[in-house]
Amino acid sequence: QVRLVESGGGLVQAGDSLRISCKADRRPLGVDAMGWFRRAPGKEREFVSYISWNEGLSFYGDSVKGRFTISRDNDKDTVYLEMNRLEPEDTANYFCNAQITIRTVTNYWGQGTQVTVAS
Repeated sequence: QVRLVESGGGLVQAGDSLRISCKADRRPLGVDAMGWFRRAPGKEREFVSYISWNEGLSFYGDSVKGRFTISRDNDKDTVYLEMNRLEPEDTANYFCNAQITIRTVTNYWGQGTQVTVAS
């Protein structure tokens, strides 16, 4: 079991930047990747970004590509999402995800952190 705790959400203005963080409560052995998804009211969960834990390869959803940057600090068991040029359409609850493979693949989720972008 791995517990993921997000932080850093809040209310910002369109065009602002914000960084959210996700920390694992212990070293996530067998982690393949960590990343972010988001869900806006009335919408499906949307992939935002993930980063491979060992290689540091990053991937982004089309709606955030070029504006968001994911990074990780392996020593702190933490992944960050730097969000720039925020738009009202980015308003959502952002969930951290960790994919861990130990014999089988298991996904862990945080409780989410709310990001609200005012126009």
